[in-house]
Amino acid sequence: MTILTPFIILGALGILFALLLGFASKKFEVQVDRRVLKVREMLPGANCGACGFPGCDGLADAIVNKGAPCNSCPVGGKETADKLAAFMGADAVDSAKQVACVMCQGTPEYATEKFKYKGIMDCRVNHNLQGGSKTCPDGCLGCGSCVDVCDFDAIHIVNGIALVDKEKCTSCKKCIEICPRNIIKLVDYDQDVYVRCNSHDKGKDVRQYCKVGCIACGICAKMCADGFSVEDNLAHFNNAEGLDPEQVQKAVDKCPTKAIYPGLKIKEEQAKAKAQEAAVKEA
Repeated sequence: MTILTPFIILGALGILFALLLGFASKKFEVQVDRRVLKVREMLPGANCGACGFPGCDGLADAIVNKGAPCNSCPVGGKETADKLAAFMGADAVDSAKQVACVMCQGTPEYATEKFKYKGIMDCRVNHNLQGGSKTCPDGCLGCGSCVDVCDFDAIHIVNGIALVDKEKCTSCKKCIEICPRNIIKLVDYDQDVYVRCNSHDKGKDVRQYCKVGCIACGICAKMCADGFSVEDNLAHFNNAEGLDPEQVQKAVDKCPTKAIYPGLKIKEEQAKAKAQEAAVKEA
């Protein structure tokens, strides 16, 4: 009996603690809205924060309890938005898919440098060193900070500048937020024309340091007034419905510096980038 006493005491204590824990779990139970759990299951789970909320859990709670739009998740896109709208009994919001685009094509053959940067490969460090190695104050520095933060392998450095693979881009905006020169913008996925320049300098200054920069000559706006405008020394393309494709193409062809970049050429660059990656892996 003396030998069994400790085991009996430990068993009794175990039962007592189990009862206490069971009581505490019921007493202090946090009620979770099952709708939040269901919405959370529908979200992709990237936890990228692109929606503006602290991860997918935060967005799920915001959709159910705070009226956040069902299309708040850029990673999930329209498919996820439609599922959420159906579950929440809300009207589906038809929003165009967007992707990131680097508004610079100043590769070494086209854009000059003030000095050769040999520091750590971080665009922010480069930018803070005498305003950056590239002469253009708005040109891509090509150190790859945007590449490092992309969780979807959607952006790479090709020939000295960043290039986005629109098929992989989820418009999470991480590359936009980390770029010290603010040259990465969101554009519509189906947009075929971009003014791939972000310089607001006068045309004569742009010509000094970049062969493919926008010089704000206004020819594009004259050729296609509905599609192009020039503000603060920089041309902008209006991707609106009803534009005459022939007029847009004329504007693209007449651009003296080829700063207006057709999407077809971007796809060609993407193909080259993938080919280069494949060659490196095989080597």
